[in-house]
Amino acid sequence: MASLKELKGRINSVKSTRKITKAKQMVAAAKLRKAQAAAESARAYAERLAGVMASLSGKVAGQANAPLLMRGTGADNRHLLVVANSDKGLAGAFNSNIVRAALLKAHELEAAGNSVEFYLIGRKGRPVIRRAFPEQITAQFDTSEIRNPGFAEAERIADELVAMYEAGRFDVAHLFFSRFRSALVQEPTVQQIIPVPAPTVAPVAGSADAVVEYEPGEEEILAELLPRYLKTRIFGALLENAASEQGASMTAMDNATRNAGDLINSLTIQYNRSRQAAITTELIEIIAGAEAL
Repeated sequence: MASLKELKGRINSVKSTRKITKAKQMVAAAKLRKAQAAAESARAYAERLAGVMASLSGKVAGQANAPLLMRGTGADNRHLLVVANSDKGLAGAFNSNIVRAALLKAHELEAAGNSVEFYLIGRKGRPVIRRAFPEQITAQFDTSEIRNPGFAEAERIADELVAMYEAGRFDVAHLFFSRFRSALVQEPTVQQIIPVPAPTVAPVAGSADAVVEYEPGEEEILAELLPRYLKTRIFGALLENAASEQGASMTAMDNATRNAGDLINSLTIQYNRSRQAAITTELIEIIAGAEAL
């Protein structure tokens, strides 16, 4: 049984931990508001851009002169899994859920006879994926020195992926990230980003019969627009990840703070009982000594 000194030390230690988790919870809550606003703003822009893409791609889909980013290589047996994680922990199952989804997809693709390689963003998912696929990590994008990954980072990632695609390194690329739903719900998501799938959006009211002529032609516009659309998709995923990370961190730190409080109460009860038992034992010894006299 622990001594009174040991119990008191454990209580003080847990109280110090509770102060840290409470502070981290408050920091995550403050960051979440800004990250959520950024993710929601990016969704609106992405939806409008997808509408333009849907209008253009519908006219050139399936044509031999369609841009390479849309028509594909003609094969689909070499897959690149782009896994976006964070660089920090203390966010519950945020990173592990994304990695789990990527590993499940990788095993499914290999079981179907396809080859799989990984492009990793962030540090947290690397050890698990490296253990499962030690020879199949083809590239890594380091964000450890970037406080808030933004469009510049999305642009660099997209440029690297396009260069790899044009060099014939893969046929299909899938992006894994966590879509933010609420502080309590973050949804692991996978999207095909290369070849860029034709967006499907609801037509605008009154525009179904509209005739639109493009100058220059649809192929030329798409050749310029597709890389930007890809960058926007990756940028949106980074923003969704940032909001999801803060939501998961806030929830995890709130749970840790509550658990620390429960543990403090339990240790305090144990301490008081041990102290009362020690006092009772001491009184019995005093009484016994007095009777002996």
